[in-house]
Amino acid sequence: MLVLQMKPMENVCVDQTRLNALYRQLGEADAEDILCRALEDIALRLSHCSDLYHDKKLVELRKNTRTLIAVGDQIGMLAMTRVATDVVTCIDRGDSIATAATLSRLLRVGERSLCAVWHSDENPS
Repeated sequence: MLVLQMKPMENVCVDQTRLNALYRQLGEADAEDILCRALEDIALRLSHCSDLYHDKKLVELRKNTRTLIAVGDQIGMLAMTRVATDVVTCIDRGDSIATAATLSRLLRVGERSLCAVWHSDENPS
């Protein structure tokens, strides 16, 4: 029997202009501090999203996801904020199947976005 296993790959989009502006506005040391804190917060919130979904705490999941949107927007994680917005929309519509699917996508995009921002931070313009 042939078993196919899907491993979706998500494209991510990081607004390098936003990251560069952060460095210009705050200076290198402060920008790196803000960026590190934001990346840590996003990683924790992504993990928390999964826990909240499995515990069926949709009100808390919505709130946590809205915060992800704000933090991701601050550091230019465009793809992640777009997918997180879709998760909130699915929760608001009461569509449990779409919520599960978009949350899975958010976790994939979020992880790849964290890596993309981390690597772009190594060479700020």
